[in-house]
Amino acid sequence: MATTTRTAPFAPFEWMIAWRYLRARRAEGGVSVMTWISLIGITLAVFALIATLAVRSGFRAEFVDTILGANAHVTIYQFGEVQASGRVDRSISEYEAMAASVAQVPGVTRVAPLVRGQVMANKSQANAGVEIYGITLENLKTIPRVAGSDQALGEIDRFEEGIAVGIGVARTLGVSVGDTIKLISPNGVRTALGTSPRVKAYEIVYVFAAGRYDIDRTRIYMPFLEAQSFFNRDGIADELEVMVEEPERVDDMAPDLLQAAGERGQVWTWRDASGSFLNALDIEDRVMFVILSVLVLIAAMNIVSGLIMLVKNKGRDIGILRTMGLSEGSVLRVFFICGAFTGIIGTVLGVILGCFFAIYVDQIFGFVNYLSGGTAWDASIRGIYFLPAKLQFADVMSAVALSLGLSFVVTIFPARRAARMNPVEALRYE
Repeated sequence: MATTTRTAPFAPFEWMIAWRYLRARRAEGGVSVMTWISLIGITLAVFALIATLAVRSGFRAEFVDTILGANAHVTIYQFGEVQASGRVDRSISEYEAMAASVAQVPGVTRVAPLVRGQVMANKSQANAGVEIYGITLENLKTIPRVAGSDQALGEIDRFEEGIAVGIGVARTLGVSVGDTIKLISPNGVRTALGTSPRVKAYEIVYVFAAGRYDIDRTRIYMPFLEAQSFFNRDGIADELEVMVEEPERVDDMAPDLLQAAGERGQVWTWRDASGSFLNALDIEDRVMFVILSVLVLIAAMNIVSGLIMLVKNKGRDIGILRTMGLSEGSVLRVFFICGAFTGIIGTVLGVILGCFFAIYVDQIFGFVNYLSGGTAWDASIRGIYFLPAKLQFADVMSAVALSLGLSFVVTIFPARRAARMNPVEALRYE
């Protein structure tokens, strides 16, 4: 037997031998069906991982964007005072002074007094429960998802002449710009016989689409002074809507905002309102990553089966190579290259498919929705109108690292078995 010699790791001849094994036909003892199965499995697992991470990132980004684009970053209201009638009064009488004080807090971009109330909207035989937001035109124009709506109809500059309604409200009532609807409030005109419902007709001058089903389906904006009159809030506001430069740091600003609001002031941030949902998304993200990681591991384990069969078929070759002077390390690296190459190719193909899905998710989902008759996505349940996907470099790299790491690790064991094969035993039965 020739004496083995040391060679540089991953020498050219090692790559040449591995490549000959990989491209050899199955009849010649080459790549088995199990190897093709592992290749396809890794491709699909990596694709599923990247697609899921992209949809998760897109859904979170879209959800947060609709919150920040159509709702207050911070809402400031006051502790309620119990009136003689027993009613709890939370109104802000000095809202202009409070708004000026809050506006001085560093990082605050806009403070808008609001009047809010729930009413019934009516048009002929159609009715809808809606929430009225009384706001000035100047402040309404600063709400991105309302003033900058891509599907908006009408002229927002005519806001003082009527009302602005969500596109979902318009569809429910069957109305559009220029139509008139009735708003019915149970707390209306005070008379000697009590309070009678207030009914008033308003022209729709603007229809917006905020991108959130619950907002578009229930929200109506009304001029601030008109809302004060309609809800008997003359000279008062219900709350202050605050927008900040960095919504993600809103918790750090809360103490300063609370101090500016005064003794009875209370602060409610967008994180307070949606924190439980965001936490649920984070937990779901971690669980889904673990589950899909298991799928990648299962696909990678198929490499072991394919490589073991390759080692068995190449037992005679291993014996000859060892007698020619190949070291255990060289044999190990040859079969490691065979197994790792499967993992690399599968990972590359999975990344291509995953990125393709994330980039063209609208077209793909549109086709799926068409095949299902438009029932694949229910906006009333999911809150948004489409399946979002946001491809992030970190997500792709985590999928690549996981797939390659598992592929390389599982390849080591059958490669070591091939390296430790006794050349005499390998040739004895050949």
